[in-house]
Amino acid sequence: MGVQVERLEYMMMSVVLLLLLFSLVLFSDSQIAAAQEQRPGFLYTRTRGRCTPQFWSGRREEWPRMVPETSTVWKVFGSRAYERYRWDLTLVEATARNDEENPFGRLVKEGSAALLNSYAREGYPYRPWQVKTLLIQALVSEAAATSQAKRFSLANHACS
Repeated sequence: MGVQVERLEYMMMSVVLLLLLFSLVLFSDSQIAAAQEQRPGFLYTRTRGRCTPQFWSGRREEWPRMVPETSTVWKVFGSRAYERYRWDLTLVEATARNDEENPFGRLVKEGSAALLNSYAREGYPYRPWQVKTLLIQALVSEAAATSQAKRFSLANHACS
């Protein structure tokens, strides 16, 4: 009788441990799935300041209500931007651009981040109307685009 009781206790402990292990596996799978829904499937992401284009394209923070993620560049910046960029280029896509050698690509990347910062960051050096005006004015030439993109970049990287 004593051997049967020990065997029963052993089996119950085994069942409890298996249930615990099973629940841990389920919990970790749900955590992994939740993490994958929140972040894109990159193996390596570089975290930069809270105001950079990389930060905004990574969607680590809720976007300002004035410019939802689905906003297109031409609707936000106007018809001059429509002439230069794709009509369906969104602000998310603009902040994620990788064409650094293209002055107009860099301008829209840094300008989009600057616009988001002007809405979301208190003390940011540019107001939203200034960002829009400066971006449109910089579309006149590659030199103007390069110069303004550099100024936006400095403000974006200095911001916290």
